[in-house]
Amino acid sequence: MKDTADPQTIEQLRAFSKKVDEAWNNNDAAALAALFTEEAVLMNDTGPIYGREAIEKHYANVFQRVHFSNHLDKSDQSSPHIIGTTGNEAWSNGQWSLTYQLKGGDPVELTGYWLEIYSREGGTWKKRVDAWNLTSPPAYVD
Repeated sequence: MKDTADPQTIEQLRAFSKKVDEAWNNNDAAALAALFTEEAVLMNDTGPIYGREAIEKHYANVFQRVHFSNHLDKSDQSSPHIIGTTGNEAWSNGQWSLTYQLKGGDPVELTGYWLEIYSREGGTWKKRVDAWNLTSPPAYVD
């Protein structure tokens, strides 16, 4: 594809993905929210969440009830893709997996797919849009 990113952008977004994994595995709402732009949208199984502050609050509430581990993002082999001509926006998609455990419950493995749109802010990539789905629904999700 002609819109595939240059090697430097690919490496930057791979490093970004590692930050996402680390924040999930540390159950760190502030670190996850810091990876979003101020006006970002997180689309999840409960609907859209608008803005970095609301995204952080959402994750903080989730992490109070659920412990996550083994989070792993795997980008599609042809991702990321540049949007426009300035090189400051990109999109990427791939698969994710993680383990979650409700307080007092057994660990449950989850998998799914994700799609993200990024903007470069001051030389740093941030998520503008993050959407995901589940391909292995758990027996119980609150």
